[in-house]
Amino acid sequence: MRVIISWIILTVSVLVVPTFVSGVRIQGLGGAIVAAAVLGILNTFIKPVLVFLTFPLTFLTLGLFILVINAALFYVVGKLELGIRVDSFWSSFWASLIVTIVSSIIYWLILT
Repeated sequence: MRVIISWIILTVSVLVVPTFVSGVRIQGLGGAIVAAAVLGILNTFIKPVLVFLTFPLTFLTLGLFILVINAALFYVVGKLELGIRVDSFWSSFWASLIVTIVSSIIYWLILT
């Protein structure tokens, strides 16, 4: 049940992104659902490996390099053409930042 709730929250967060970032386009609700699923899978399996491999850099930047990792994963999802298109790395950077903020706010609203 928690996985489905996380998927729904991620989907809503992905749907909000084109409102703020002009370089990101979503092909409807279905595209957002698929993109959120792939992003969730990448965040579950690939992100921990990347965080581990880049730990020294993450440590030196006081954790800010995690933003770059999130942006890279969002960029990969955009380039896979799975219902979301991302024009540039900077678009994916801002989009991943918005997804993180919106998801955090929704989780906070649900859990309190």
